Amino acid sequence: MVKRVTVPEGELTLLTDIDFTIETGASLAVVGASGSGKSTLLGLMAGLDRPTSGHIVVHGTEITALDEDARAALRGRLMGFVFQSFQLLPSLTAEENVMLPLELAANANARDAARNVLERVGLSHRLHHYPKQLSGGEQQRVAIARAFATHPKLLLADEPTGSLDRHTGEKVGELLFELNREHGTTLVLVTHDDQLAARCSRQLRLDEGKLVAA
Repeated sequence: MVKRVTVPEGELTLLTDIDFTIETGASLAVVGASGSGKSTLLGLMAGLDRPTSGHIVVHGTEITALDEDARAALRGRLMGFVFQSFQLLPSLTAEENVMLPLELAANANARDAARNVLERVGLSHRLHHYPKQLSGGEQQRVAIARAFATHPKLLLADEPTGSLDRHTGEKVGELLFELNREHGTTLVLVTHDDQLAARCSRQLRLDEGKLVAA
């Protein structure tokens, strides 16, 4: 797989000769220096962008062959996301943030499902709190609950502990791996945290857009 973009100076290659497979239920850490192409790769795996050449297959579906609407539908059906900056909606409570993807998936028991997963991440006492009333670690646990609420086949996490202190980051990392094991969800992490990366069943290292270790 190759990804190039056009810039004023000409054409810039972001990723080149990327070729790997990850087994269902495994955990993969994507590591490398800033600017090595990690977030670009994650965006391609999510179908948020298309490669210049090559193919991406997610759970048996070649997402590079789909149009934008079909890729969005596939994301809603198969994927969950966790971001460094949490990406919670400030006007919604913790419960409502977790309910949102369930409601979009037409889950008739969205509230009960949201409460169950929030209880699983230790936040049953925070159901009606808004993001600004929660600590960073609590906000990330809400984000993880939201990501796992729909039981995704693939969870993509972009620096999930990057904005947390070490102790809180370790607890959040432990939660991610616990849920990965319990749900059999394939977990892909972009991270600068060597300890978090070491816990994954596999590491993929990028250097200036090239795969140097897998």
